[in-house]
Amino acid sequence: MSVSMFDEALPRGEYDGVGLRVGAIVDRGGEILLLEPDSTGPIRPTRKLPGATVEPGESVTEAVIRGVGHETGLLVTGIRHHVGDFDYLSPAGKPVRRLHFAVEVAATGPIVLAEHAGYVWAPLDGDLSVTPSIRKILDTYQALVYG
Repeated sequence: MSVSMFDEALPRGEYDGVGLRVGAIVDRGGEILLLEPDSTGPIRPTRKLPGATVEPGESVTEAVIRGVGHETGLLVTGIRHHVGDFDYLSPAGKPVRRLHFAVEVAATGPIVLAEHAGYVWAPLDGDLSVTPSIRKILDTYQALVYG
C-alpha cells in the first residue's frame, strides 16, 4: 500500500469498511519522536507515534499533516515513505487499519503538546516502550532508512 492509494478524500474516513488511522515517524538523526499519554494508574502506558484518525472527507495525507500538527505543533512538509500498517479492533469492536509513514518536518522543535503528558526523542536501538506492533513498524523503518 502506498499513500497515493489512499490519497483521495474518503467519504466515511474508511477504506472497504475499515476505519483508518495514521501514524507518523518523525526522525531526528536516528531518534524518533514518541508521545507519552497521560497516566494516573500504577502501570506506565506505552508511548505512541503522533497521528490521527482519518476523518470523513479527508485524505490520508491531510490526516497525517493534521495529526502531527495537532499533537506536536510540528509542520509536515512531506511524506518520504509508507513504512507499513497493521489491523486491530477498536475498543468499540470495529476494525481499524493504522497506516504508518515517515515524514519530513519543517523543524523538529519546538514540540507543543495538545493531548499528551510528554514526549521523548528515543533512539531507534533503545528502549522505546511501545507496543509490539509499533516496534515492528519502527524496525522496518530502521532497516529501510539505516540499512
